[in-house]
Amino acid sequence: MTYQTVIMEVGDNYVGTLTLNRPEQLNTFTTQMATDLHQALADLDADRRVRVVIIKGSGKAFCAGIDINELYGKSTLEYRNWIELMESPLAAISTMKKPVIAQVHGVAAANGAGLVAACDLAVAADSAKMGLTAINVGLNCVGPIVPIARSVGRKRSLELLLYGDLIPASRALEMGLVNKICARENLDQETRDWAAVLAQKSPIAVQIAKKSFYTAEDMDYHKAFDYMNEAFARLCSADDAKEGVSAFLEKRQPNWSGK
Repeated sequence: MTYQTVIMEVGDNYVGTLTLNRPEQLNTFTTQMATDLHQALADLDADRRVRVVIIKGSGKAFCAGIDINELYGKSTLEYRNWIELMESPLAAISTMKKPVIAQVHGVAAANGAGLVAACDLAVAADSAKMGLTAINVGLNCVGPIVPIARSVGRKRSLELLLYGDLIPASRALEMGLVNKICARENLDQETRDWAAVLAQKSPIAVQIAKKSFYTAEDMDYHKAFDYMNEAFARLCSADDAKEGVSAFLEKRQPNWSGK
C-alpha cells in the first residue's frame, strides 16, 4: 500500500521501518499523517515478514507535534474527533502484536514526544530533545501525557506537562522516557541492530509477552500474577517454547515457527 506521508520499508531481517515523511514541516501530525501512520502500523502488524517495527522521522526532526494549521475553525465536537484521530497511532501501538521501537533524532515535541513514549522501546541520539511544549502556546498535551506518565511517573510527567521545556536526551534517559542514547551518526545502525536482535527471539514469545504486559499493567497486583501465570502456561504449550528449550539443551540455534 502507498501512503502520502509515511514511507514503509521491510528488511530481510524481520524488521519493518516506518519513516514520518513531512521533513519541511518537521514531521508534524496532520489528519493525513495520523491516518497514514495508523494504517501503516496495522499493515506491518499483519505482515508475516515483520517481527519488529521501527518508527523514525525524515529530515531534521523526529516529530515536532501537531501541525497548527489544522487547529482553527472547528466546533467542540469536531475538535474531539480531530484530536482522537491525532492520538490514534499512539493508542494503537499498545494493541499491536509486534514490538515498536522509536528512533529519535532532533526534536520530539508534544504529540511527537507522546509517540516516543507510546512506542514499546526507544533509542535516541544524544543530541535529541523531547518535551510537551503545547503549554507554551496556551494549549496542553493531555493526550501525549498518557503514555508518558506510564513511562516516567506522576511528578516528572506533571513537570513536563506544566512547564513545557524541551529536555535533553540524557535527561530523557534518566527519566525512563527512552531506553538508550547514542551518537547521532550511529543512531540508525544502533536502532537497526537492536531491532534485529529482538527479531531473532521467538515471535510468539515476544507477542505474548507484550500483550500480557499491557493487559496486566492496569490490573490489581494479585490479579496481574494470575493473568501472567495463565499467559505463561499458554506459552509453554506453544511449539516455539518446545523448540527453544530443545535448542538450548542441544546447544544449537532455535528454528522458530511462530506457533
